[in-house]
Amino acid sequence: MAVNIAIDGPAGAGKSSIAKRAAAALGYIYVDTGALYRTIGLNALRRGVDTKDAAAVIGTLADVQVSLRFVDGEQRVFLGEEDVSAAIRTPEASMAASHVSAIPAVREHLFALQQNIAAQNNCLMDGRDIGTVVLPNADVKIFLTASAETRADRRCRELAEKGMPTPYDEVLRDIIERDYNDSHRDVAPLKQAEDAVLLDTSALSFDESYAAVVKMIKERIQ
Repeated sequence: MAVNIAIDGPAGAGKSSIAKRAAAALGYIYVDTGALYRTIGLNALRRGVDTKDAAAVIGTLADVQVSLRFVDGEQRVFLGEEDVSAAIRTPEASMAASHVSAIPAVREHLFALQQNIAAQNNCLMDGRDIGTVVLPNADVKIFLTASAETRADRRCRELAEKGMPTPYDEVLRDIIERDYNDSHRDVAPLKQAEDAVLLDTSALSFDESYAAVVKMIKERIQ
């Protein structure tokens, strides 16, 4: 039976980077569910659709093809046959993801894909509602967080390294807005599962955060 690890938390908490490295260390498949929502959001933006307009976004789902492919052991995200792994990491795609993820039809569209991957593989899946909705019976659940200011600082450095420098105030404002949107949506809001372990990485380096996550997982699956 597949072993499933769920890591949830707010935007910019370091879930993806930490989860990806932890999955590699454990020999598990890594599944970044946020990338799926970002791709739906990117597709809507490219079609000139207002991502806050649920009916318009739903209209884009009929022929959208989103898939996760593992290339040389690394997860890549495809929109049709286009690798959009880099394109979905802009602030615009991030906010679009927050908007479309609040739409029940979008969540239903991606739900089966996420569960099928988890049923067939030992995997580490991160997102907003993995431990509460997608994988409620996960073997290990971790809620990874950090202060909004810490997350904004980290995201600014990440964007600068990717050649997309963005003012700190703008990034902080986007993070606070996304936190509110994600935690107040009607469907599958961001929240810590009752049986999840809380890990606040505000005062931890990336290596320290990664080590803490791996330690938590190993303690619970051995």
